[in-house]
Amino acid sequence: MVMRGVFLGAVLLAVPQGAFAAADAGAAKDILMRSIAVKTVQGEGNVPKLAAYYASVLKAAGFADADIVITPMGETATLAATIRGSDPKLKPMALIGHMDVVAANRADWTRDPFVPVEENGYIFGRGSEDNKYDVAMMVATMAQLKKEGWKPRRTTILLLSGDEETDMVTTKALSQQYKDLELLLNGDGGGGLLNDEGKPVLYQLQAGEKSYADYEFAFTDAGGHSSAPTPGNPIYRMAKAIDAIAAYQFPPMRNELTKASLALSADRIGGEVGQAMRRYAETGDADAAELLSSRPEFIGQVRTTCVATMVQAGHALNALPQSAKVDVNCRIFPGVTIDQVKAQLVKVVNDPSATVKTLGDPLASDASPLRADVMKAVKDAVTARAPGVTVMPGMSAGATDSLYFRALGVPSYGVSSLFMKAEDGFAHGLNERVPVAGIAESLEQWDRVVRALAK
Repeated sequence: MVMRGVFLGAVLLAVPQGAFAAADAGAAKDILMRSIAVKTVQGEGNVPKLAAYYASVLKAAGFADADIVITPMGETATLAATIRGSDPKLKPMALIGHMDVVAANRADWTRDPFVPVEENGYIFGRGSEDNKYDVAMMVATMAQLKKEGWKPRRTTILLLSGDEETDMVTTKALSQQYKDLELLLNGDGGGGLLNDEGKPVLYQLQAGEKSYADYEFAFTDAGGHSSAPTPGNPIYRMAKAIDAIAAYQFPPMRNELTKASLALSADRIGGEVGQAMRRYAETGDADAAELLSSRPEFIGQVRTTCVATMVQAGHALNALPQSAKVDVNCRIFPGVTIDQVKAQLVKVVNDPSATVKTLGDPLASDASPLRADVMKAVKDAVTARAPGVTVMPGMSAGATDSLYFRALGVPSYGVSSLFMKAEDGFAHGLNERVPVAGIAESLEQWDRVVRALAK
């Protein structure tokens, strides 16, 4: 899941009435609460149960059995629900979210993470923010559209994956099955920021994400007695490699997204950093890039980053180590390949004796174009609920389901309807929660965006 960090929540303005009413906020809240109560952690086998519940909601709204497909995949599953368009020449569009959540230890939480509780204006529970809030909003929206007999020109499909937080096998399967989409709207990316008073001040549309990759550098030696040190000590060689990686910075990069987001954020941030954001957005100034890279909250927008995250070495206190290895985690700027980063790290470490491998099967993707129709639809929907709020494109540092679709050339956009205060974001953390007050406005936002892009 992409961490929204400085985004999300809602105490917003009244929703203007359109030709049709958005889904009922009470019904959507009930869907959210029931969703949290299903423990869709990897290995529990509960994702198919949640998919079946969503299917029952959609069928009650008028979806035919043939228009809802639940596909089991091991202990998890995917769901696809289709509202067919009137123009077969138009490629379909899809909404996507994920049903699974990360694990949560009951002993660490104030409340049971899988017993949804509403307190002080928030709904608490694992997965409330990531990603069951927007999944509930999308399910409720699709149900309402079907119930009222909505007839779009463009076929519109709700896709729900079942292992986004872990292996993404279901995501990959969905991307292959629906690789001919016109566009993908992802509820697990982007989102809105509330200030300390609960007023909306910023909305980010996610149009790109950095690729995720792990690399392992391994060092070996014959070892021996610790009383007779040798120059081939794998721990020392590993330490030199770590120092080299720590000292290296990948070259600064810009794209359409980062130029736009940095330029729009410059005045809001202000001061020396704001000036650097503007200079870098406009000219790619190297000094500005270095200043931004000195700030953890901005370095991810400037360049590929790699950092040592795990080490393993030695086998006994009184023996020379026979092996040592370090795992390096990288967040790769869109447009840069997995192999290019590996090759550069090998060059930086500069140790021919090291064995280097890429862990798993990472996938790189480029950013999606800032399509005028998508930008307008989202801006219109967001400013309808929050007049005057800044709507800006952005790139996230984490991966979402959009990754596999972007890699196949499907324009994908994170358009979460969740507005939150920065300090309320606890996705993957303790006491995860979402504000109740914005549910009606979230439904109106999804309704407007879907209607505008499917007409």
